[in-house]
Amino acid sequence: MTVAEVFQEISAADFFYRNRDIAGFTSPSRAVYSTIRELVENSLDACETMGVPPDIYLRLSHESGPVDGPGVYSVRVEDNGLGIPGKIIPSAFGQVLYGSKYKLRQTRGQFGLGGKMALLYGQVTTHSEAQIVSSTGPKDRVTEVILRIDIQQNKPIIMKNKTHPNKHHWRGTAIEFKTEADYSRAMSKILDYMKQTAIIVPYANITFVDPRGRLYRFLRGTTTVPEAPTETSPHPHGVDVETVQRLLKVTNAKTLQEFLRKHFQRIGDATARKFLQYASMGQRKTPRNMTPDDVVKLVNAMKNYEDFLAPDSSCLSPLGEDLLATGIKKELGITDDDIAQGHAYVGTLQRKPATYAGFPFIVEVGLASSKNIPTEGKILLFRFANKIPLLFDEASDVSWKVVNNTIDWRNYKVAPGETPLAVFVHLCSTKVPYKTVGKEFIADRPDVEHEIVNAIREAGRTLKLYLSKKEHLATERKRLDVFEKYLPKIAQFSTKLAKQKREPEVSTLLKSVMKYGPANEEEQEQE
Repeated sequence: MTVAEVFQEISAADFFYRNRDIAGFTSPSRAVYSTIRELVENSLDACETMGVPPDIYLRLSHESGPVDGPGVYSVRVEDNGLGIPGKIIPSAFGQVLYGSKYKLRQTRGQFGLGGKMALLYGQVTTHSEAQIVSSTGPKDRVTEVILRIDIQQNKPIIMKNKTHPNKHHWRGTAIEFKTEADYSRAMSKILDYMKQTAIIVPYANITFVDPRGRLYRFLRGTTTVPEAPTETSPHPHGVDVETVQRLLKVTNAKTLQEFLRKHFQRIGDATARKFLQYASMGQRKTPRNMTPDDVVKLVNAMKNYEDFLAPDSSCLSPLGEDLLATGIKKELGITDDDIAQGHAYVGTLQRKPATYAGFPFIVEVGLASSKNIPTEGKILLFRFANKIPLLFDEASDVSWKVVNNTIDWRNYKVAPGETPLAVFVHLCSTKVPYKTVGKEFIADRPDVEHEIVNAIREAGRTLKLYLSKKEHLATERKRLDVFEKYLPKIAQFSTKLAKQKREPEVSTLLKSVMKYGPANEEEQEQE
C-alpha cells in the first residue's frame, strides 16, 4: 500500500514558532535575554532615527512559578522614540517579517523578526496577549492596542484598539507582556548586556528594575547623538538577479543607461556608458524588454566590473572616536585625571569606509589599559555590531580570531594575561555578516577581517608608546627608590666625617637624577 505524502504551506510566523531556536529563543534563560535585547534595541533605533538621546525604562517582574528556575515574568519596555502610527501598530507587532528594517541603511535589526519573536515566545509559553501603547508626538493622541499573533495565518488578532487623550504630552512606545523566563540563570548576561550597551551607546539613559526590585541605572555621559544614517540605493557589486528583476518591474526609466543611473548608487551617465560598453549591452536598450538571460548577463557584468566607485557610506552611522572613548571611560571607571597622570590609557580609532560584497562597512576599535580591567589570564574582548553588544559564541567571531590568533601582542609590549588590556571592536554596516539569525557573532569575511587587523595594529602602535613610557617610569621608580634609601645615609655619614653640623639637602640631588620629573612627582604624591 502506497502512502501519499501530504504537502502543506506554513506561514512565516509558524515557521519561526517551530524553529525559534535559530532566533536565539532556545531556553527560558536565553529567551529572556533575547527578549530584553530585541526590545531595547528597537527602542534605541526609534530614538536615534530622530536624533534624540534615548531614555529607556525596562522592568522585569516575577508573576508565578519558582524564583530560582523557569517561571512566568512580566516584561515592560518604554522609550522616548518617534512612536508608531496607530494604524501600523497591529502589523508592526503582530506580523512576523513586517517592519522598517528592510531598507539599505544601518539599523540594529536586519530581519524584522526579533521583537515579534519575543511576543511570539511569550504567547506560546504563557498564553497571554501583548499590550502596546504609543504616541508619535506631544500633540497626537495615544493609541493602545492589545493583541495576539495568529501563528498559522501570520496576522495580528486585535483584542483592543483605542485612542486616548495625550494628557502628559508624551511621545514614544511602551510594550508589556508575559513570558516564560529563568532570570536567575540569565541575570549575569542581562547585566553584561546593559553595561556593554552603555559603552557603545554612551548618550543613552537606561533604567532597569529587576524581579528582585533592584534598580540599575546606566547614565549617559554625553547628549551628542551620532548623525542618523540615510537610506541609499544598492551598489552594483552587491545585487543579485532577483534584486535587479524587482527593480526592472517598477522602473519608469526609458533606457538601460537611465535605469542604472536612477536605481544604483554612485553611477552617473559616464560610468553607465562605460559599464554598458564593457557588458556589451546597448545603453538605449529598454529595461522593460530585458529577457531573463539579459538580466543574468547584466548582473554577472556588474559583479566583475572593477571601475565602479566604492559604495556610499552615508547610509552608515558609526559611533566616532570621541563617543567610543566616552563610553569606555564611563563604564570602566577611568577618569581624565587617570589618563593625564599615566595611570590609565584609552585610545580609539575609526577606519575609513570599506566594502565587502558591495556592502559598505566601517570598523572602529578601542584599546584600554587600567588597573580596573581584570586580566583573567587573557585579553578582555568587547564585540559590537551596529551598536549591539555581542555576548555569546565569542570564539566563533572574527574579532576573537584576530585578537587571539592574528595579532602578535608582543610587538606592542602587551603580555596577554598579564597586561590589563581591553579591546573593543565595533563593526557597522548595512548588512553585518552574521552567521546566524540570532546575531551573536560575525563571520570571518576576508575584507572585514583585514580591516579589523589593520585597525588594531594602528591603535596598538599608540598603546605601545604608553606602555613603553610606563615601563620606563617603573624602572625610574626603582632607581629613585635606591637613591631615596641610601642618599640620606650617605649625607649623614659625610656630615659626621666632615665634622659638620648641618646635613646637605638631598632632595635637589634626587630631582636632578629624575628622567621624568613631573610624572614621577605626581606618582610620589599618589603613593
